[in-house]
Amino acid sequence: MKRFVLDNSVVMAWYFEDEANAYTAAILESLAASEALVPTVWPLEVANVLLVGERKGRGTEARTSRFVALLGALPIRVDAATSQHALSGILPLAREQGLSTYDAAYLELAMREGVPLATQDKALRRAAEACGVALAEQVQ
Repeated sequence: MKRFVLDNSVVMAWYFEDEANAYTAAILESLAASEALVPTVWPLEVANVLLVGERKGRGTEARTSRFVALLGALPIRVDAATSQHALSGILPLAREQGLSTYDAAYLELAMREGVPLATQDKALRRAAEACGVALAEQVQ
């Protein structure tokens, strides 16, 4: 089974239709035969974006509940070791690449696991390329 790191910028496009595109659809479809890895910060990021979306009228509690159930059914594995690398790997990587530590957590996980990164974030894509991390254009 193929694996890749899944950034929240892709996941949230599955919820907010105005952010969806062919790339995010292809990444979602690829989960039929792949496993996505996410850092431990991911569930908090998802929860926060969904909550802010509700507060701004871009979603409802019922729609959020359905989306959370969908995410729970997908082969997305939270990497338990992320916090062990926060100060020794993620912080220096964030400094070096000009990223937030949250974004650097996705990049560090992709580097540590030797797998591609699926992201729509331009700064994170540039950092991945600079670090020699493949970008998941369409994981198969």
